[in-house]
Parts: sequence; structure tokens; C-alpha cells
Amino acid sequence: MRMRRALTAIFLASGLQAADAAPLVSSPGERAAIPSWDLQSSAVAGTDLAALSQTGLDTSSWHHIKASKCTLMGCLVETGVYKESDLFYSENLRKVDEEQFLVPWIYRNELSLQPGPGKHFFLQTHGISSRADIFLNGKQVASSSEQAGSYVGHDYAITELVDTTNALAIQVHPTDYYRDFALGWVDWNPWPADNGTGVWRDIEIKQTGPVMLEPLRVVTQLGTPLESAPAKVTLKARAHNLENSTITVTASGVVAPASGHEGHPITWTQSFTLPPLSTTDLVLDTIIPNPQIWWPRQWGAQPLYTAKLTITTTPNNNHASPISDHATATFGLRTITSHLNAHNDTTFHINNRPFQVLGAGYSPNIFLRFSPSQWETELHYLLNLGFNTIRLEGKNEHPLLYDLADQLGVLLLAGWECCDKWEAWSYNPDLAVSPTPVWTDDDYRVAEAGMRHEAGMMQPHPSVMGFVVGSDFWPDERATEGYLRAFAGVDWQMPVLGSASKRGFSPLTGPSGLKMDGPYDWVPPNYWWDTDETAGSRLGAAVGFGSELGAGVGTPELASLRRFLSPADLEDLWRSPNKSLFHMSRETSQFETREIYNAGLWQRWGAPTSLDDYLIKAQLMDYEATRAQVEAYTAMWNAERPATGLVYWMLNNAWPALHWNLWDYYMRPAGSYFGAKVGGRQENVAFDYVRRNVWLVNRALDREGERSVDVQVMDMHGKVVYENRFVTTTAPNTSKNILSLGDALANVTEAVFLRLILSDAHRGGNVLSRNVYWVAKEVDVLEWEQSDWYFTPVSKYSDYTALNKLAPARVTVFGVRDKHDVAEIVLENKSDVPAFFISLDLVDRHGKDVLPVEWDDNYVTLWPGEKMTLRARKVGGGSWEPFDARVKGKNVAGRNVGLLRR
Repeated sequence: MRMRRALTAIFLASGLQAADAAPLVSSPGERAAIPSWDLQSSAVAGTDLAALSQTGLDTSSWHHIKASKCTLMGCLVETGVYKESDLFYSENLRKVDEEQFLVPWIYRNELSLQPGPGKHFFLQTHGISSRADIFLNGKQVASSSEQAGSYVGHDYAITELVDTTNALAIQVHPTDYYRDFALGWVDWNPWPADNGTGVWRDIEIKQTGPVMLEPLRVVTQLGTPLESAPAKVTLKARAHNLENSTITVTASGVVAPASGHEGHPITWTQSFTLPPLSTTDLVLDTIIPNPQIWWPRQWGAQPLYTAKLTITTTPNNNHASPISDHATATFGLRTITSHLNAHNDTTFHINNRPFQVLGAGYSPNIFLRFSPSQWETELHYLLNLGFNTIRLEGKNEHPLLYDLADQLGVLLLAGWECCDKWEAWSYNPDLAVSPTPVWTDDDYRVAEAGMRHEAGMMQPHPSVMGFVVGSDFWPDERATEGYLRAFAGVDWQMPVLGSASKRGFSPLTGPSGLKMDGPYDWVPPNYWWDTDETAGSRLGAAVGFGSELGAGVGTPELASLRRFLSPADLEDLWRSPNKSLFHMSRETSQFETREIYNAGLWQRWGAPTSLDDYLIKAQLMDYEATRAQVEAYTAMWNAERPATGLVYWMLNNAWPALHWNLWDYYMRPAGSYFGAKVGGRQENVAFDYVRRNVWLVNRALDREGERSVDVQVMDMHGKVVYENRFVTTTAPNTSKNILSLGDALANVTEAVFLRLILSDAHRGGNVLSRNVYWVAKEVDVLEWEQSDWYFTPVSKYSDYTALNKLAPARVTVFGVRDKHDVAEIVLENKSDVPAFFISLDLVDRHGKDVLPVEWDDNYVTLWPGEKMTLRARKVGGGSWEPFDARVKGKNVAGRNVGLLRR
């Protein structure tokens, strides 16, 4: 028995089970991803791909990956060679042997198919980083010169190579970010040891009959008015006649509301005659009489439609299926355009309404790991912030992300990345490698092929708002021509922007209308509000469209820090303010220390006395930084030079990091998140640090009428020194200056608190937003003329040190949780002084954070006698087991409070 089990293990490990396995695909139009891989270094397995792609090879000593896609490091994490939590702890990532990835590696799988007369098979790639040789059953399918580029997808005809049992071997070559079209990291974080090499997207097998279809394109044309005028929908797909004879096919089109949406399907047919061995673009038109319009979540619902195109032929004498192939797509009905205003700033319009982009830059996992649940949580978090857009700078992810964005109403601004092969132009002085690896003829071909694949994948998705073909620098004329040719080839209907900056442009695209003037490191909150351009350049201040900018904040809370920092690392965090830290940006970049940030913290709040003291001061810094940035941009939406868009740098991190995020790697929201959330409300009242005015912001399309604004200024001893109630009106999609607080704040001697409450006068005083600021006697003084590309120096800091002496506040806490994944925490300030900056998080019976979770508010400041109820909702699947609420504040003692079951 023991011998039989051992032989069975060897038999299975060798891939011989494919002989008895069900075929991977078995009907025309079916396609399926290679479900798993055996993986080995060529240093062990060799590079004889003809031999490695023979069936029956003993791979029992190889790594066995139960996943359809993963980079080399991702695979080795998947199979247990490395443990992610260990890799990310302290500086352990340095210990990974990079030399093991300087040779090719082999991905291998054995699979069953059912070849036969009239059957055609294709091997479809969608992205291998960055070059690969592909062999099937001992024969070469593609060389590394053909399968090159991390975003390049090809359909390789393999009918003549297919057998009942098949062995596929893919040799991936080491990726060089400066010489390959890959997914690089620039200075975002340390680079993975494998440089992202590997099969990072699915490789699929497709079976067809005599005619094969390329992916379905959906072209929409909306009428006026949008909701009542009929919409024209055109289905397009290239059909390949694979036979050496003329074929007449029937193309059947179906357009129907997606599952869960109202409406009736529309079906129709059309005949086409395909010459021998030809490629023909099939075009089928229909009309949707009562279209359902797709909106970003900020403005409406997300009705979706499905489209399917099926090709049938006359059955042959072998009684093959009349279906030869089919192609499907999900799409939405909406329009997206972009326009340059008088200041050469881009404004997007969605469904003919001017739309202010409020978004952030996205980062995938450092090992490009596939995680749909993670993406769904991230999109929910983004919407909870009040944001509407994610920028994908050269990190275009997987099709499933676009599906989720379509369903949830999140917009995606895709594009290529900066600072490596993608921008190796003679006019780019910033490239970190010399000599500049100038593009060859093959490079132009690969780049265009990558553009064609990505544009084709994105084309039907209503969530895609455009593509930025350059980041810091625009592509040269030849590359731009290739990109635009690729867009035209897939019937692209969204804006194409030349770059994310105003450094230059191709006449083929015109000016991008996006600015990339920083900052990327800490600046005080008044930076964003200082929009007086007559005084000189105001760089990232709230004018125009900022494509990537932020104050460099995003400090994780202690529970998260302990998961990736050693005790010595934690000491460095507050005792060594200028030290290079491994969990900042990549070494040698401008962002490997928290020096600029810490200078502000030390000067404004005083030297920290402990790690806990440092962290609460850091959360205060983070909160005011993101709030001021978002509020300034939303307030200046209707300014003389409007703030038309903001992409905060960044949304999330590729690994546990100490900056550049709105939530940490473990999905714990902290100060940067809740500051941004306050600023991102649909309706808000915002304090202008420069003019000391109050602004009324309305980002909705369906809210208008009378509003009341309650203003109170309170000193740190609990005395109200100013109060006012102001009544005004609001209109949809507008912002305006409504009130000056110059006199009210003129006599501040110590720091004071400012509370702004916006209420709907027609709904019984329903509170729409509540905002508390801490205001110093003097605002930070910026030295604009000494600005660098990543920050503007401060010559004099605001003084908040008096707030370190706030009298302790006594806050009662009562919390309940229910079976519907909701917890309610009631806070009441029982003292005579403000309870400053109270944070809440939920923990389980073991004291570990309960995550992911969405709060309606957090990090709040309560007036004496004030009561607030804060609600938290579980995001995603899994059990809901919050046991305690952990409470702490600047002058509120930390403690755990048990939650009652409702």
C-alpha cells in the first residue's frame, strides 16, 4: 500500500494525470485558463524547451502552484517557499536571494484536449513579464521576441500541435525595468527580487470551429435627452476564416440588461460571407429604445448591459456543432469627454455634466498577487471616502478589477508609467539609467501591441474614463502614432491624454491639461489653499488638474506597525527623525526618510515623549494634511481658475509602508483616511486656512435648496469665543465662499477649535457635515520660491504645542453590535473641555483589529456635553466578531469598551 501511494504521488506530480483528465475546453467558443503550474528554475531544469514540453516529464521535484497566474515571487509565496508576513517584517525583504532570478524560469502544465476535424485551438496570452519562449508538445509556439512586453497579448494558432494529452512549457526571461516594457515601481517601494518576472496574467486555451472571433467591441451612441432618447449600440468583432474555402456565417447579436437590471433582451441576426483565410470586421447595429444610463456612484446608478455575438455555420458531414465561436462583453451607456479650459487645464464631462475628478493613485501588491476580494474592499473604501476615481499608472491590473469598478460606479484613469523603459526618450533628463536605452523598431512594435491589447480589454467598460499614454513625459511622435493606431483599431471612445504633466506634448494628442508639480512630501494645510498665482507659481495648490500630488502622509497605527516593524524599528520611528527607513520609499530616493514630515511634527507639536505620543501627533498631521488638500480642491471647483481634478498620491501601498496611503497595507484606515473622508463629503463646509473663509461645497447632482451653517470657535479651556448661524442656499455641482472668519479668529493667542456644522433647513435640521479644525495663532509660512519638485519649504511653523496641555476629558462610551455587520458606538463628552481627536477601532477577543471595516466618521473632536454616534460596517465576507471598541484621544485616556449584542 505504501509503495502504491508513493507511485501515485510520482505519477500525479509528473503531470501524467492529464491523460485521464477532462479536456480543458471541449466546445466551440469555450476558453479556459491554464489552472495551475509546475515551476522550476532553468538552473535546475535546463533550457531545452523541446524536451521540457514533452508529456510524462517527472516534475515531482518542482514547485507546484495551485493558481493560474503569479510572478516568480508570487508563486514562491503561494507555494510556501516564502511567507509574506516574514518577508515584510523589518528588513527581511533584503535577504531574498536576487541571483536566483537572473536566469530564466520554466512554467509547465499538462492538459487534455479533444482534437478532431473542424476543431481549431488557440493559446491566448494576456501578459507575461516581460519576455517568454512558449513550447507545446516539443514544438515552438512563440519566441521571446514575439512574446515580449508585460501587457502584450497574442492568439497563437496551435491546432497543428494539439494532441489528446499536451505539455505546455513557458520559459520566462529576467525582467529589466529599464530595458523591458514591464510593471515597474520607480521609487514607490523596494523592488521585488524577481522584478515582477512571470506569468502574471492568465494564459488561456480557446477552441473554435472554422471561424474564430477576436474580443467583442461595443460602440455606443447616446441621444438627447440621455434617459429618454434611444441609444444606438454597435457590436464589432474581427472574424478569422481559418479554412481555405469561402464560408457564409450567421452572426447573432444579443444585447440584454445584465443580471439584476430591468429591461428586455434585443436579438437580431445578419449574414456575412468570409473569403478563404481572411479577416473580416463584423459590424451589427441595434437600438435600445429606453436606455438605462450608467453614472459614477457619486451621481447615480450603474445599470449594465451584456452583449453577445455568436457565429454559426452550416454543420459539416462530421455533424460538428453549428456554433463556431462567440464573444461576450459587459458594457454601460454613458458618455465621457475631456476639454481644455482657458488655462489649458483639463475638465472631464460625464453624461454632458462637468465632473470634478477626486481620486488617488493605485498600487498593486508588490508581487502582483491576484486578489479580487482585496480589490472589492479597496473600491468600497474609495467610495466611502467620497472619492470617485482611481489612477492606474502603468498598473492596469486584471479585467476583474474593471468589472468591479463597473458594478460599483468607480472611474478608472488608466495609463503607462514613468521613469523607465516606457519613457526612455532623448528629451527625458530624469531617467535613472545611463545611457538611455533608446527605443528600437521592435520596441515600437511591442509598445503598440501592448496598447492594442490593453485598449481592447478596457474598451467596453463604462468605468474607464480615459488613458494617459505618458506619465512624466509624453511619448515621441512614432510611439504616439502607434498608440493612436491601436486605439482606433479597437473603437476607443474615451479621452486619450498625452501625459500626466505639462512638460510638453505631441501635436497628435495636444496638451494633456494635467499638472504634475508636486508635492510628494509634507506641506502644511495652507499650501493647498494658497492659490494666488499672481504671487508666483503655486505648483500643487488647488488650481487646475493635479495628476499626482499629496503631502506624503499615511502613518499606520500601532497595531499595524507591530506587524511589520521590529522593536528597534519602532524606536527609530520617534527617536531618530532623520533616519533612512526601509519601509519608506526605495533607497536612494528623496523619500527614504521622514525628515521633512518630522520637522513639521517636531516644530508644530513639540518633540514626542513616547511612541504613542509620536503616533497621535502623526495622525493629527495626517488628518489635517489630507482634509485640507481635498477641501481646497473641492472648494475651488468654481474658482476663476477652477480646480478640475485631484489625484491624491497615493491610495494604497504595495507592501507595509510608512507613507503615501489613505489606508495601510492591512486595510486599517487612520488619520489620512478620515481627513480625506471629511473633505470628500457630497455636501460640506470647509475652512480656508489662507483667507480664513468658509466655503460651501455641493458635489451632488440632486441636492439643492436652503442650508444653515453653525459656526463656533472654542478655546482650549472650553469657552465659546465666537458663534454664528448663517443661512444660505446651495446648488448642484457647485462651490462658493459664504462667510469670513477673519475677525472671529483675529485675536487668537493660543490654539483654538473651530466647529462648522452644515444642516439641511428643509429636513428638520438634518446634519450633512460636521467639521472640527484646530487653528493656531499664525499660519505656517511657505517659501514658494525655494520649492523643489517634491515639496515647498516652511520658514515658520504654526504652533500647536499649547494643545499638549489640554486638560483631560472624560468621555463615556457605549457600544452595540448586531448580526447585520454593523456596530454603533455612542460617545459623550462629560467634561468642560473639548475631547480632542478621539479615535475608535474594533478588536476581537484576542485584541486584534477587526478589518476591513467602514466608519461613517472617526478621529472626532467633541465639544463639552456633546454626544455623537459613530457607526462601523463590516466590508466583504468573513465573520463579524468585534468584541471591544478601542478608544483613545489626544486628551482622552485609552481603553477598551465591551460591545453588547443587539
